[in-house]
Amino acid sequence: MSTPNSKQAIPRISAARHVVPPQWALTERLLIDQLNKAAFEFVERYTRPDGTLIWRQDWPGMDGSDDPYEGFMNLALLYMLGGSSELHGLARKIWEGITWQWTEYGQIHREFDAYYDWMHHGEGYLFTYFLGLAGPVTLKDRQRAVRFAGMYTGEDKEALNYDAERKLIRSAISGSMGPRFELTEEDWSTHRGILDDYLAPYEDIPAVDFASGKCPWSNDEVYAYIIRLMNERMTRGDVPLNLNATGLVTNAFLHTGEEKYRTWVLDYLAVWQERTQQNGGIIPDNVGLSGEIGEYNDGKWWGGYYGWRWPHGFMTIIEPLTNACMNAALLTGDMKMLDLARQQLDANWELRKEQDGELRVPYKHFDAGWTDYRKAAPQYPVYLWTMSMADEDLERIDRIPKDHDWNQVIIPKLSGTDKKTKRNTKHYIGNTQPWFQYIRGLNPNYPQQILDANCELVAQQLTKMRSEAGNPYNWANQYSEDDFSSIHVWQEMCPIYMESLVQLTLGGPMHISHGGLQHARVRYYDAEAKRPGLPESVAALVKELTAQSVTLEFVNTSQFDNRSVIIQAGTFGEHEFKDVSFLDEVEGSMDKTTVNHKWLQVDLPAGTGVTLQLSMDRYVHAPSYDMPWLDCEKNVHLEGRKLY
Repeated sequence: MSTPNSKQAIPRISAARHVVPPQWALTERLLIDQLNKAAFEFVERYTRPDGTLIWRQDWPGMDGSDDPYEGFMNLALLYMLGGSSELHGLARKIWEGITWQWTEYGQIHREFDAYYDWMHHGEGYLFTYFLGLAGPVTLKDRQRAVRFAGMYTGEDKEALNYDAERKLIRSAISGSMGPRFELTEEDWSTHRGILDDYLAPYEDIPAVDFASGKCPWSNDEVYAYIIRLMNERMTRGDVPLNLNATGLVTNAFLHTGEEKYRTWVLDYLAVWQERTQQNGGIIPDNVGLSGEIGEYNDGKWWGGYYGWRWPHGFMTIIEPLTNACMNAALLTGDMKMLDLARQQLDANWELRKEQDGELRVPYKHFDAGWTDYRKAAPQYPVYLWTMSMADEDLERIDRIPKDHDWNQVIIPKLSGTDKKTKRNTKHYIGNTQPWFQYIRGLNPNYPQQILDANCELVAQQLTKMRSEAGNPYNWANQYSEDDFSSIHVWQEMCPIYMESLVQLTLGGPMHISHGGLQHARVRYYDAEAKRPGLPESVAALVKELTAQSVTLEFVNTSQFDNRSVIIQAGTFGEHEFKDVSFLDEVEGSMDKTTVNHKWLQVDLPAGTGVTLQLSMDRYVHAPSYDMPWLDCEKNVHLEGRKLY
């Protein structure tokens, strides 16, 4: 992979065709305006002037530092897309406020979660990845990225989470205080009421009927027994969930370009490939400190923490694996890096069987074998296909029966699962399937439908936020209420959700909610303001994707202001534009211009629009958070005292 010469002048073209703004363009700009206003109202409702959250005086247990970050992280993402310039500083202030506040609660240490699992770390540290995209990045951003990654590469002697010799993360519970081999009853105290309705983590808990699918964590004797078994069977050694840590290390590479971070990601993914081969093609969910599969679990390859048996099964196997494979492909440009995720999807599909007239795949493995058969989830092969554009990944999507209309746009009601379509709606992401249909040319009305739905979602969330239930001074001082834990409340009240903008303007599905980077085909900068995002009054639509090109439409909805937008090839500048053709709706392609750059400036005089087809070479540059303007301080890194 190469690094382009940043001194090379950015090619520049100009639109000349005056247009009446189409409805999608007007709705897109309306949505950005509504999101800006909603963001400021949300911040006013739930935070103090110093960026801390209006909330309770204490919060016990290890759960929860991820949730406030999740509630406010889209401030940074909205800014990156073209939201108000004030959002940049506001997002940073609230990140600092949350970090300080949860340090005072006792869970964050050295600005990073002291210890928890990588499903929750993955969710919470999306905020830091979005801040990287919301450049220009700061010295603090880079310093933290390097320090946080060091906690998982073996460089941080206070957080020895990684065994470099065996290439394993030493515990399912890890963080800035290192591996957590001994959990306490206090650690899980906030989850007890919630987990009463979950499957038991073990099949041999006295007085618990495993077949019932429930386990009384609220029973003190049962609870004490579970904690003891966790410490015996689950807290030592590696689990697939830890593959989400590749996002944190990739984040450090995006900030610094240092080869050691790429090497770590590739080595860690490779060792899981070896473990999978050793286990006959199914990824094992627990590996002991010696590297032995099932070391603390009577030799069983199933039964680990967030593994094949408890609590979610396949979801928390395939998600971190997909994230890690995509990170490795981003860092190398080699689509073979997706193979381990592909293989697990194929292995899972091979285990399918017909139930109630439907093809279903197993999500869990108990001592008696495969179980919990469900409909296959299409979003994971969609992510792989969006990156690879390979026929084999398209086939993995197309083999899944369409149990509902994939063109149907939904408006999520909770950060969870849509009851009708069964789509996952974590972070209010629910329309990956209809976007996939659109980008394949099978859902032509999708842009207007998803923009309208997104506007309705913002209104829905504002109504919820403005209600008495949304008043933070009315919230009960307990751990579980209604449909969600009380610490999830900011996600449920947040109105700053913009799946439509990511899909339509960037040309990709939204991030995987448990720690996925925001991969997409393009992103934008305001050439005049020298900041990320679409310039004011400019609307963008990715109309088509192929392995060699992207087709984009731009509209300057203002009749009074000239605008200039810089298109970047790839979210992280990993691609290169080769040439650009102006497309005329009637006459077809014309006026091809050579680009040979990862950036292209498009000038949009007042009232003009243009449709461009950009040919491109994909994954040819080292990815980074670099903006089109030179960053003189990129390699600055502070060194602290060495005290003895």
